Order: sequence, then structure tokens, then C-alpha cells
Amino acid sequence: MCGIAGILCSRPSEASAAALARMVGALRHRGPDGEGVWTGRVGQHQLVMGHTRLAIIDLSDAGGQPMFLPDGSHGIIYNGEVYNYRELAEELKAHGVELRSQSDTEVILWALAVWGEAAFAKFNGMWALAWLDRSAGRLTLSRDRFGIKPLYTYRGANGFYFASEIKAILAASDARFAVNSRVAGRFIQQSLLDAQKETFFDGIEALPAGHNLSFDLRGESLSPRTRSYWTMPEQSSLNGDLRRDADTLGETFFDAVRIRLRSDVPVGVLLSGGVDSSSIAAAMRHALGQGANLHAMSAISDRPQFDEKPFVERMAGHLKCPVHYVELRREPAEWFRLLNEVIFFNDEPIGSFSTVAHYLLMQQARELGITVILSGQGADELLCGYAKFVGFYIRDLLGSGRLPSAARVLFGFWKRRTVLSQFELSEAKRYLPALMRAREIDIRGPLLKEQDFRLDVGLGEAHLPERQREDLYRLSVPGLVHYEDRSSMAFAREIRLPFLDYRLAGMLVPLAPELKLREGWTKWIFRKAMEPYLPASIVWRKDKQGFINPQSEWLKHELRGQVRELLSGEMLIARQGLIDQAALGRRYAMYCSQPQDRGLISFKDIFNPIVLELWMRRFDASLALN
Repeated sequence: MCGIAGILCSRPSEASAAALARMVGALRHRGPDGEGVWTGRVGQHQLVMGHTRLAIIDLSDAGGQPMFLPDGSHGIIYNGEVYNYRELAEELKAHGVELRSQSDTEVILWALAVWGEAAFAKFNGMWALAWLDRSAGRLTLSRDRFGIKPLYTYRGANGFYFASEIKAILAASDARFAVNSRVAGRFIQQSLLDAQKETFFDGIEALPAGHNLSFDLRGESLSPRTRSYWTMPEQSSLNGDLRRDADTLGETFFDAVRIRLRSDVPVGVLLSGGVDSSSIAAAMRHALGQGANLHAMSAISDRPQFDEKPFVERMAGHLKCPVHYVELRREPAEWFRLLNEVIFFNDEPIGSFSTVAHYLLMQQARELGITVILSGQGADELLCGYAKFVGFYIRDLLGSGRLPSAARVLFGFWKRRTVLSQFELSEAKRYLPALMRAREIDIRGPLLKEQDFRLDVGLGEAHLPERQREDLYRLSVPGLVHYEDRSSMAFAREIRLPFLDYRLAGMLVPLAPELKLREGWTKWIFRKAMEPYLPASIVWRKDKQGFINPQSEWLKHELRGQVRELLSGEMLIARQGLIDQAALGRRYAMYCSQPQDRGLISFKDIFNPIVLELWMRRFDASLALN
């Protein structure tokens, strides 16, 4: 796990080397174990590349980067882990390749040299990399199938910049960037983060997940070509035999966890007491053996309705492992300090206090000496774990004329009293068509009123598996993996996500919805697969609500003074025409008067403009503000 950065320009320049040094400095938190730079002329252009290393596999200097083949024909800077590198190494040996290290980076470099771009289809993992093929005069940037590892680009006056984090591009460029009103508008109106390749900084873009961007350096112009290298299968590999399918799913999941344990440093797991994280922990215990240390971490609240400690303890007892807890009790001023800190590492506003809680967990992981952590991110999107999917499924059935089936599904969830108990109109309203949404206080400023940037986040004309794809590629997973990467890398920790193994995704997303939403349960087939390995009270737990915390109550009570002070002063979001400050004040007053868990104003309706303001203040030196 590392940070990568580079500048591609047409004319040799000492300024490029200085700019790269600033980029590497801005990424040092991602890779404290080593640094490297390379400068060279390729075709008609100069390329400078930098790397900061977090040593995970092969801790020796043999894993340092930038890395080149012995003949200098191919080079790479690489951030991530390709978990099947051992199997790829065996394939490469059959091609006569002699490896000089135990590093997965060398395997990836040789794979690209031997197989070209076809190698990406062989990789099972997460990555953002720059691959230089000097013999062909080509530079290729690549990002893993689900965008777990970040990669940003910017075409400036002095060249083409790319980096693991936006702050590295800001450090290298003398430009000031306008706030992208479309991105800001979608965040304010729909709580969307990373839903498009554009970022909050106008002109800086993310390379889309599952895509390569290539430059032909032999010509004079820098005109990159972008193309996808992987497409989600349309059909599931599961064949309809429920017992066999559950076994196949379980075996694939256990293997996804097994290969993600490959590491030369300590590995842990985030444990919340739900079926997803508990299944990862159980698979880890199975792979490591009963005598091995299993490091579990969890965030807990001092408010019983938000505290999952009893379920965490139950699972910890089942696995015979200790749990390290982070208590979510902080003074109001401390929460605002942490918000500003986390916003800095994310380079953009964040979606909730859960991001801060995750940040605190990663801080604890560093203190405990746990470098690699497995997380359950992606499970809800693959297995229809959110309450919204029940509504989408019922609408899909109704649209297909299957009224009795829709009634059975609704009755099953009502009778079982599982996710329907989590329904809140204030949160669900964003999935409703405009005509069905209640009239609210409009906080948009004149800049956002000029155009409606909203995306259709409901089911639309799609079927349920198509809507799951939207969550994977635009509406949910991109924002989640963004904050997990930044929070972990702020402390030089590596997050690994077994559920986002492409084999599982290809198996589960196209799977018939009735195997995911069945008998009043979400994730039904996965629960069946995990039944032999987990306590029944965990695998069939009814009240799991995700990474929850008392954030709504904090905003109304503990943080009320800080929020009112912010709303009463001069706000950049108002000055920029993004928000009507007076209307936001009225919305907040109404929000505070709402009964708990009732009312039309959601936590995000207040939190989002607040963190957008904090983001603008934190990055004001890089923004072109009025």
C-alpha cells in the first residue's frame, strides 16, 4: 500500500522535479517506509514518477519503487495489493521469468510485460498504478475494478498530473480551482459522493473504476485513450441448486478472505457483530487456525440504542479472540476538530460521523501495530442489505405485473420485522420521484438553482440487479471505499475488502433477487452459506443497522452551539452562491424541533452543508473563491 504521483510534460523542466517532490511530500502519510523517484525522456515527452512505500509484502529493499525490469524496458509505480500474486508468479515461471524478490510488485510488473493489458483481467485485488512500457513508448494508468484504490488526474498548463490523492496535485500545481457546482449540488441535494469522475475541484478528475488510461508518448500531442477492461457478468455462475449454490458461495467467500490474509505484517478485522464482519472474522479464524492470534476492533457507543457491544462480544467468544474497542465519546469541540482533520485527509466533504469513527479505529490500529485490516464494505450492495432494496424489489415486481409476489415479499418483511423497522421517511425521500416528495425549505443558493444536477437514484426503469450495479459503480461503493482508503492511509494502514472480490461480485449481483431478499431476510443466500460457521443469533440477527452512532442527536444537542455559531457567521458556501444561509438556519431550527427518528428533515440535510463549509475553509488556499 503506497502513494503514487507523476507528471508528464512535453519539455524537460527542472520545475517538474520540484513539483514531483512536493507531490511525494503530500503523500508521505500513505507510505512512511520508503520513497523513490524516477525521471526520464520517453519518446517526445518527459516523465517524472514518485512513490511512497508502505511495506506489506517483502519488507526488504527489493520491493522498492519505482521498479524496473533488469533491462529497463518496463517500469511501474503501484499502490495496492494483487492477492493472487503467488499464483501469477507460478504462471510467469512457465514463461521463463526469474523473479528476484518476494514482492507482489515485481510479479505485477512482469505480468504486464509478458501479457500486456490482458494481465489486468488476471489480477484479483485492488490497485492504482502507472505502467511505463519504454519499448512501445506507452504510459498506462490503471485502476482496479471497483475503484478501491484512488487515482486522480489533472491536465494543467505545465503538463499532465496524476496522483493517489488530490492534495498531491494541489501541492504541485500553482492553479486555484473553482468549486465544481455539479458535484457540490449532488452532495447537498442527494448526499452523493464520488458519483462521477469529476471532483469538488473543477478540473481534477478520478480515473473511473475498472478503466485504463493510456498515452502514446511517441507523438507530439498528449491525447490519452480511456477504456474499460472488465464488465460485470450478465449471468451468475450459480445454477439454481440452493444447497450447492450456498456451498459454492461459502467456498468462494472463504477463499476471498484467505488470499487477503497474505501479508508480512499483522492483520486484523473490523467487527461489528453483524453477519458481514462476523463472517469475515470466522473465515479468518478458519484460515489462520485456532491457535493463531486474531485481532478484532470495534467502535462502541455509551448510548444503549447505538451500542453493538453485546453482539461483538458474542462473536468474539465464539471465535475465542479479544476485541479492542474505540469509544465514541468526545467533547463537542473535539468532534469539530476531528471533522476538520478527517476532511483534510479525504480531500472532500464526508458523509457522516461514521467516517470519523472509522478514522479513530484506524488510529487505534496503528497504536496496536496492526497494519492490515479486513472490512465488510460492499456486502450490502452485493446482497441487497439496505432497506431501500426491499422497496426497489417490490417496485420491480409490480412493474413486471407480479402483484402476488410483491405482496408476499412485503408481508414476509413485515412479519419478520427486520429491515422495515429501519425505515425513515427523512432518509427514504431521496429515492422517491419529485412529485412524491413533500415540499421542504429550499436551501439552494442561486448557483445551484440555475440548473438541476440531480441523478436518478431510485429504481427508474431498471431491474434490481441493474440498480445494484449503479450502487457498485456510482451511488454507494465509490464514496464508501474513498473514506475507508483515506482514513486508513492517514495512519499508514491498509484496508482489504473481501466482498469486493470480483468473483463474488460476478456471482451475486446478477443472481436472482429472490435469493437475496427471501422470507423476510436480506442477504438470504449468504446467511444460509454462513449458517454452519456463525451463532444463529448472529447469522439471523434482525436489528443490524450498519456502522451506526448517535450522530443525529449530537447534531441537535451536544454540537448545537458549534452549529449555531457556524450558521450565524459569514459562510463561504453562501458567498459562493451554493447555499441560502438564512434558509439553512430555518431548516436547522426545524430539524432540532423534530422528535427523534421522525420528521422530514434528515441528519444529512443539515450535516452536508456544514461539512461543505468546513471543506471550503480547509482548502481555501487552493480554491478560486469569490
